[in-house]
Amino acid sequence: MFQLAIVSGKGGTGKTTLSGSLSVLFDSIVMADCDVDAPNLHLILENKLIEKYEYFGGKKAEISDSCISCGICEKYCRFDAVIRGGPYSVDPYACEGCGMCVAVCPADAITLKDNKSGDYFLSQSNGIPLVHALLTPGEETSGGLVAEVRKLAIKVAEEEKKEVIIIDGAPGIGCPATSSITGTTYVLVVAEPTVSGNHDLARIVETIRHFKRDFGIVINKWDLNTSKSSFIESWCGANGIELIGKIPFDEQVEKATIMGKPVVSIKGSEAAEAIVRIAQRLKRKISGVGG
Repeated sequence: MFQLAIVSGKGGTGKTTLSGSLSVLFDSIVMADCDVDAPNLHLILENKLIEKYEYFGGKKAEISDSCISCGICEKYCRFDAVIRGGPYSVDPYACEGCGMCVAVCPADAITLKDNKSGDYFLSQSNGIPLVHALLTPGEETSGGLVAEVRKLAIKVAEEEKKEVIIIDGAPGIGCPATSSITGTTYVLVVAEPTVSGNHDLARIVETIRHFKRDFGIVINKWDLNTSKSSFIESWCGANGIELIGKIPFDEQVEKATIMGKPVVSIKGSEAAEAIVRIAQRLKRKISGVGG
């Protein structure tokens, strides 16, 4: 099973636009949206919800009525999560679930409870399985939720005998991004020709190399800053990185997004033509012919 992760060093580079279009251009696939903090692949892939699953990430402390208000838990909590004033309680947003309060409570009034941190879903988009998720605002353990999305995507791919999983990865280099990358077959990095884009590109490449993944780069909206695009191309050459393709700026992308469709569904789109060429190179990689 070939797992293709599409990532970027920062948000807004166009990875979801590319991921959505590849879903149309590939056969025998499962789509997985691993940007669990702000998922949006479902916005450009018309879909129907099939299953919903709850995600429990970590635990939170809870103080019962048997509390004797001794204040020991408040003294030992390093995260200032214990709230004093009337009955003692715990701020769920501050609590890290470390269990120190449970250990020191003389009245055994504190327990750790499973904490629901979000939901993940299985949908269908024109016959294509789409796995996506949403982390509850303010919650952590986003990397764990990404792992659940990927496990479900693999399960569906095995059951339905799909050959490829396309992962719309989380942006940046944090936990959800690394969880999107680990164990993949190939990583496609979407870069943009800006000063911040170049900096973030270098960071995500360093992260990918840390996990020893095979990868290549696509420059999106390359013609908005040709000098920066040339710099990225030269940087790729100097660092032995494969440039998979370049996508021009195209107002048809905005039109397609408003319509809730992948840009490759728009006739006459220059961006769509570039994405088709990128898909052809990726298909050769998947078939083992090479780029």
